[in-house]
Amino acid sequence: MNRRIIGMVSIATAIASAACGAKPNLLIIQTDEHNFRTLGCYRALMSEEQAFVWGKGVKVDTPNLDRLAREGAICTSFYAASPVCTPSRASFVTGLYPVATGAPRNDMPMRDGMATFATVLQDAGYATAYVGKWHLDGEAKPGFGPPRKFGFADNRYMMNRGHWKGLERVDGKPAVIGLVPEKEIQKFNVSKATPEDFTTDFLASRTVEILERDKGGPFCVMLSIPDPHGPNGVRPPYDTMFDDLHFSEPRTMEVSMETMPKWAVNKELVDRLDQADMQDYFGMVKCIDDNVGRLLEFLDDNGLAENTIVVFTSDHGDLMGEHRRHNKGMPYEASAKIPFVVRWPARIPAGKVVNTAYTTADFTPTLLGLMGAPQIPGVHGLNDSKAFLSTDKVVESDRITYMTIGGWVAAVNDRYKYVLSSKEQPWLFDLERDPDELTNCATNPEYASVVDAMETELVRQMKQFKEPLLEAGIIYSQKRNP
Repeated sequence: MNRRIIGMVSIATAIASAACGAKPNLLIIQTDEHNFRTLGCYRALMSEEQAFVWGKGVKVDTPNLDRLAREGAICTSFYAASPVCTPSRASFVTGLYPVATGAPRNDMPMRDGMATFATVLQDAGYATAYVGKWHLDGEAKPGFGPPRKFGFADNRYMMNRGHWKGLERVDGKPAVIGLVPEKEIQKFNVSKATPEDFTTDFLASRTVEILERDKGGPFCVMLSIPDPHGPNGVRPPYDTMFDDLHFSEPRTMEVSMETMPKWAVNKELVDRLDQADMQDYFGMVKCIDDNVGRLLEFLDDNGLAENTIVVFTSDHGDLMGEHRRHNKGMPYEASAKIPFVVRWPARIPAGKVVNTAYTTADFTPTLLGLMGAPQIPGVHGLNDSKAFLSTDKVVESDRITYMTIGGWVAAVNDRYKYVLSSKEQPWLFDLERDPDELTNCATNPEYASVVDAMETELVRQMKQFKEPLLEAGIIYSQKRNP
């Protein structure tokens, strides 16, 4: 029997299994500090002005990520519960807001005994594994294979933190190439990296090995790629792939500091783009997309695609020059909004667009809802699995959710974002009329009812989830400071 016939038989078997209610497999791919505009499937939903903020035609093609969106669902308003690594990741795996996980700031260890979606799936008979960056075990760096597994039975390749560009196996165990532990640096020339040792490729290869081992199912595998987080650098040929692109300054980089919210102004403001850094960022994204393609090919070749839920997302965004900022930590879209696409051919209609505001706290309950698994008692997030399983091609909702970090909190729905801070009066952005987030509508009488609804719901949720800024009484509000 040739390979084509074998593949057809395998696919037919998978479809039959899905129809009979076989447990779905799960593959999660999470990146780090990933700007949603670098995915073609997100650009396709925007105006040209918004899709190409760095200049007309300045883009990286992502055919494999776009395939996931085309064959599944894409979320247009998915936010980090707190747009930095540790708290967002803690929220993602538990369904709780970061303060309840014990990890509301970077490098804080998640509390012992926290239940995660992997805990539930492991108890349900799944083979569970985690590969790549974890950042929930405190200060350990790199911290491979931490003893606390949180439901991920195979965590050999779980790496607590660090953005090392080259990894290898030594005596069967992962290691950072050229690591100088006492200085926490890596002596590794990324321009000499190969598809075997460049971190993104290395971790994807380990994931393929685990999928091969566990493909008899059911399996739950999470791959957490440390890129495209800085330092920006990528192996050949991706390091020169975008050398011909010139990145123009985003419109929002031209804004005067005097007109910016006080919570957005600090010493990290920039007034120009580093062309090489931007080109390398695109190269890292392209390398990620190609490796996603390897994983999808494995599922296809093994007849697993039909009944495997594939999720692609990130922990937070990267401003990449917008609002004169890089990196994250801000309520602005490019920092707080994350890409989120999910494909499950057996159950999720292809081409679905979900216009509902979610945060990472909603991921675990919604995922468990999709999989028909038991819910974790007391989670903060919403189980909105019905939105993904419905026959509706477009899901509309005015749901308000909230996110927080440091000195600000924000309520957000599919159109509006309302920011309260410890530094000044409220800001309201109308994302439909002002997608660049430049105009404060909070004192505009036209938006009085919107301000009232957003603040009322924000305060309610802050009370419910014991938001520290509210309890400390240090945020300004439209109602208390008219």
